[in-house]
Amino acid sequence: MPCQYPDFMNAHPPHEHHDAHGHHHHAPPADFNRAFALGIALNTGFVAVEAWYGWQINSLALLADAGHNLSDVAGLLLAWVAALAGRLQPNVRHTYGWRRASILAAFANAVLLLVAMGSLALEALQRLGSPEATQGWTLITVAAIGIAVNSATALLFLRGRANDLNVRGAFVHMAADALVSLGVVIGGALYLWQGWAWLDPVISLGIAAVIVAGSWGLLRQSLHLLFDGVPPHIDLPALHAWLTARPGVARVDDLHVWALSTTQVALTAHLLMPQGHPGDDFLRETSEALHEHFGIAHATLQISGTSLMPACRDFHEENGI
Repeated sequence: MPCQYPDFMNAHPPHEHHDAHGHHHHAPPADFNRAFALGIALNTGFVAVEAWYGWQINSLALLADAGHNLSDVAGLLLAWVAALAGRLQPNVRHTYGWRRASILAAFANAVLLLVAMGSLALEALQRLGSPEATQGWTLITVAAIGIAVNSATALLFLRGRANDLNVRGAFVHMAADALVSLGVVIGGALYLWQGWAWLDPVISLGIAAVIVAGSWGLLRQSLHLLFDGVPPHIDLPALHAWLTARPGVARVDDLHVWALSTTQVALTAHLLMPQGHPGDDFLRETSEALHEHFGIAHATLQISGTSLMPACRDFHEENGI
C-alpha cells in the first residue's frame, strides 16, 4: 500500500475526502468572524455606557454588570482568537494544527466568569451591610439598552450553539446577560415603587448566581474535553458494538475517541479481522458511516489478522465495551 502523507504535505488545501487508511477529513466549521466582530463592538460600547452611568448614580448593580460585560468582551475576543487559531493548517510541529485552542478558550471563558462572579458576590455582600440610594430611572434605561445589546449578540451565535462548545460559550454568556439586564430593569422598577436601597446589592447577588449556574456546565464539559474525555454526544459502548458488527470484524481493540476541537471528534481503533484485509472500500464506507451516525470527523482504523493489543483488549473487556 502506498504511503499516505498528512494534509500539510499535500499540494492542495484539504477538502472533505477519505484516504486508504480510513481518515475522514470533515469540512471546516461555520465562519463566525462577523458575529464575533459585531458582538465585541456592541458590548464594548455598552460597557462604557453602563460603567459611566453606574458610577454617576452609584449603582453597584450597573457597575457589577459592566464589569461582567467587560469580561464577556474578553471572552468573546478569546473565543474569536481560538476559532481563528483552529483554522491554521497543520505543520510538521503541530500535525493536528491548533484546533484544541477552541476547547481551551471555552475553559478559560468559564474560569474567567466564575472569578468575576466571585468578586461581584463579595462586593455585593459588603454593600448589603450599608445599602446606598440610586436613581431608578437611569438604572432602568441603561439596563434596557443592555437587554437589546445582549439579545442581539446572543442571536449572532444562535445557529452555532448546538455544534460548537466555543460558540455555545459565547451564546450562553450573552443570553444570560440579557436575562440579568431584565432583572436589573425589574429591580429598578421595584426601587422606584418601594424605595428599597438594599435591592441593588441583592440584584448583584442574583446576577452572580445566574452566571455561575450558566457557566458551571461549560466549565465541566470543557475540562472534560481538555483531558481527552469522550465527547458527550458519543455513546462509546454503542460505537464499540457498531464497529464489532461490521462485516468480517471479530473484535475491536484499542478504541479511543477524543475531541480535536469543539467541533471535531477523532477516533482510532484496531479491528481484528481473521479473514484478512477487506480492502479500501470497507475503510471508506466505515469512515463515512462513522461520520454520519456518530459525528466522527477523523477516523483511523488499523486492521490485522491477529490481536496486537492484549492490554487494551483487557481494558475494554473490564469496562464492558
